[in-house]
Amino acid sequence: MKRLLLPAVLAALMIAEVHAESFTISDIRVNGLQRVSAGSLFGALPLNVGEQADDNRLVEATRSLFKTGFFQDIQLGREGDVLVINVVERPSISGVEIEGNKAITTEDLMKGLEQSGLAEGEIFQRATLEGVRNELLRQYVAQGRYSATIEAEVIPQPRNRVALKIEINEGSVAAIQHINVVGNSVFPDEDLIGLFELKTTNWLSFFKNDDKYAREKLSGDLERLRSYYLDRGYINMDISSTQVSITPDKKHVYVTVNVEEGEKYSVSEVKLSGDLKVPEEEIQKLMLVKQGQVFSRKVMTTTSELITRRLGNEGYTFANVNGVPQANDEDKTVAITFVVDPGKRAYVNRINFRGNTKTEDEVLRREMRQMEGGWASTYLIDQSKTRLERLGYFKEVNVETPQVPGTDDQVDVNYSVEEQASGSITASVGFAQNAGLILGGSISQNNFLGTGNKVSVGLTRSEYQTSYNFGFVDPYWTADGVSLGYNAFYRTTDYDDLDVDVSSYAVDSYGAGVSIGYPISETSRLTYGLTIQQDSIDTGDYTVDEILDFLEEEGDDYLNLKGSIGWSESTLNRGVMATRGHSQSLVLESTIPGSDLSFFKIDYRGQLFKPVTENYTLRFHTELGYGDSYGSTSDLPFYENYYAGGFNSVRGFEDSSLGPRSTPSVARDANGNPLPGGEGAGPGVDGRYTDDQDPLPFGGNVLIQGGVEMLFPLPFIKDQRSLRTALFWDVGNVYDTNCSKTQKQNGSTCDLDIGELASSVGLGVTWVTALGPLSFSLAAPIKKPDDADTQVFQFSLGQTF
Repeated sequence: MKRLLLPAVLAALMIAEVHAESFTISDIRVNGLQRVSAGSLFGALPLNVGEQADDNRLVEATRSLFKTGFFQDIQLGREGDVLVINVVERPSISGVEIEGNKAITTEDLMKGLEQSGLAEGEIFQRATLEGVRNELLRQYVAQGRYSATIEAEVIPQPRNRVALKIEINEGSVAAIQHINVVGNSVFPDEDLIGLFELKTTNWLSFFKNDDKYAREKLSGDLERLRSYYLDRGYINMDISSTQVSITPDKKHVYVTVNVEEGEKYSVSEVKLSGDLKVPEEEIQKLMLVKQGQVFSRKVMTTTSELITRRLGNEGYTFANVNGVPQANDEDKTVAITFVVDPGKRAYVNRINFRGNTKTEDEVLRREMRQMEGGWASTYLIDQSKTRLERLGYFKEVNVETPQVPGTDDQVDVNYSVEEQASGSITASVGFAQNAGLILGGSISQNNFLGTGNKVSVGLTRSEYQTSYNFGFVDPYWTADGVSLGYNAFYRTTDYDDLDVDVSSYAVDSYGAGVSIGYPISETSRLTYGLTIQQDSIDTGDYTVDEILDFLEEEGDDYLNLKGSIGWSESTLNRGVMATRGHSQSLVLESTIPGSDLSFFKIDYRGQLFKPVTENYTLRFHTELGYGDSYGSTSDLPFYENYYAGGFNSVRGFEDSSLGPRSTPSVARDANGNPLPGGEGAGPGVDGRYTDDQDPLPFGGNVLIQGGVEMLFPLPFIKDQRSLRTALFWDVGNVYDTNCSKTQKQNGSTCDLDIGELASSVGLGVTWVTALGPLSFSLAAPIKKPDDADTQVFQFSLGQTF
């Protein structure tokens, strides 16, 4: 009202000289325009030439011109029948300068000023500036910065312009000194205050920033407090008032919440009403609410959701189930009626995919369990989403089911995906004094060219060793999910080019294999494999007793045919960076009749993700392995031994450094006496050479390893989907149930003694990059077996943990 009154008074004063009598306007003359065009002024002026002007119409004209916001002064005069309008334009803004802000970025502040009309080239209005200043103060107060001050300076400049300089002193965020709940008698203060996201200052506040008052956080805390009572039968609980006070220095905040608890209510009766569409006994199985229970709003709501999902599984996508409580204050009970409105059964019109720029639609469509034309099943739609997430190709998968326009019984199912790197590329260039230049590289792609096929190619080349390998898996060799995989490999070593007199052994191998997988359920499958492999052992001049003993008995050239059968299961929510579910596999591999050697190996791997809170998850994992010979073969071939230690085993120990150690060979003369070692020493009568080297890791036929990880988000990083941080405890070791006497004398871990398990603790980080998962760890051993080699920092490119 005041805003309208002031222009009216000004208008009355400005037209005092034309107050005497009305007149017919013969012309209109405007003085004082600079930037504002005459067209803009005349467009806002409600008077035209030839019209009659009187006091009321002149006041109306003055108001209209003031409303444009272009002018800070307007005077109306009369020269004969000519209406003279003298105006003084408001100044324009030549520039805006902001200083002192940190909590709110300059870019965001500039956007807000521009939206309010305070930007370079705009007309300056002090009232707008004051409004923006107050709004900024309100935002800082909402952040708990009660001591914030904002000073705005208007600097006049030539040509009717002004520059704005805004100086901000954000102050410090007021910390919560005390939180108090008043009026509670049923639940102790500690339990209720523990529900609050707001906390008083503690040693974690620097990282969690939870001691800073914010109005939005307090609103959430009050709702949690209310829900806590409602879930425990106190349906009449009420928060009567909330007081937030600040100390005079504006550095500390005190929060007081007054509650009225009321009486506890229990459930007297549970009923169903409406058109159930499914057998009532099936609905009854979903009823979490039982007669005699303490009333819980959460349990009632969860029951409604379960019934809704059950109806959704039958195609009633638009079903509405409401739990209606009716309280009886006399006996403090609540009767609950679940009202079921199934609506029409909905059918799927189209299934659409968005965001898959590299992955073919067919790769996504073959994971669908919901079919087009069938009724829209909530379970099948969610199951299809889960299968897409398990592929490991996508960082995120979302699904929407919008209703088809113009229909009341059809929906489209729209899956939107965000692709991520689904493979790894590694390359290495090195030089060793004895081996010369070493070149290596590998490519592994789980979604080759967007086809969903897995392809891996590797190559390593040095002066004495060459290695090639190739693998391919088609997960949908047949339409019903039978997979086909095959691989080929070749490794050879030439000691003639190796400038060294001492070596252990090398295996020259080549072979190929094929595997077929059959799905036996939605989450598990059987895999059968067959591999033919040719191995040749080259020991050089020096080697260890265990190898020489095996070669004397079995020879040094083997052609083996291996058969395998495996079972695997996975309920993980994602193929990469899973946070929920479990996976496990059991594989038995054995040589079959006709092979030169007879041995088998059985391996088990498992992991379990157990969410603790919304952001924290426990991961339990283990790997067990056992191998042995059978038939005419005396021992498990030494080159098939298990090894432990390293990044994907027990972190904090060097690769393969755990477990039994080899026994350096010792040449003997004709009388059985050891020959002296040293440079130039020759072979003994048994063909063996003397060897002064220390015992080296030799592996064993039993592997036990596992651990526990606490997965948690890194602070200050918004997108955690490609990043994983874990505090871990790793344990493991390798044992050999067929240790030689000399190995036992050397202290090798031959017996299955769980007390000999190595262990370590540390911090690990995995980041999914464009080249593949990059992982590193910092670990400290807490139990170190004899002869084990430690390694604090380790990293890996292309594998996840």
